[in-house]
Amino acid sequence: MKRKPEIIIALDTSSSSRALDLVRTLKGVARLFKVGLELYTAAGPSILRDIRGLGAEVFLDLKLHDIPNTVARACREATRLGVAMIDLHLSGGAAMARRAVDEVEAVCTLNQIRRPVMLGITVLTSLGDESLPPLGIQRTAEEQVLALAAIGKEAGLDGVVASPRELAALRSRFGPDFLLVTPGIRPEGSPADDQIRTLTPREAAQAGADYLVIGRPVTGAEDPPAVAREIQRSLLL
Repeated sequence: MKRKPEIIIALDTSSSSRALDLVRTLKGVARLFKVGLELYTAAGPSILRDIRGLGAEVFLDLKLHDIPNTVARACREATRLGVAMIDLHLSGGAAMARRAVDEVEAVCTLNQIRRPVMLGITVLTSLGDESLPPLGIQRTAEEQVLALAAIGKEAGLDGVVASPRELAALRSRFGPDFLLVTPGIRPEGSPADDQIRTLTPREAAQAGADYLVIGRPVTGAEDPPAVAREIQRSLLL
């Protein structure tokens, strides 16, 4: 029987104090907290240490995309900071992803430290089928997600970040051990905001998600722990 997916709380704020307050409030409900570009740019690497100091784990969501050497070295430094998850854009190509995996494994072996989960970004949840042709992509969003995921799996990544709409196809293609991390999760009645390809937490769980990334529906609520617990209850399959 498949386990219930784990919730990752997205700390989408530029305020270190706000982010740490959310971790203190929610760490009894969630283990993993996502630090993205906004918070990392505002607070720097120290926010990762502060979150870990509170007994929580960090998903460092910088969506790295550059030449292979640059991305590999950035992944190496993120690993040294003790994050539990890192991600990179698979549109950077197979060589970039493979180099990042090799660099992370080397630094972990050399320093006897935990290897973070390495994830590939496929197609952002703010993009739909109609968004891709102007980018020179003639596939549907699902076709592009599957093609990029194949690159990531071959390169040695542990899984991918993809919208809930592609979960069933990904699970069917890549099997039970390839991790599927899913943003674009919106509980019933929550606004979609800038997300296009969304599902409810329960729908995403039924489609095969391993992790659900949830931000504003929880962090913007009057009682974030209560909302997070209600989402967890909805995931019982």
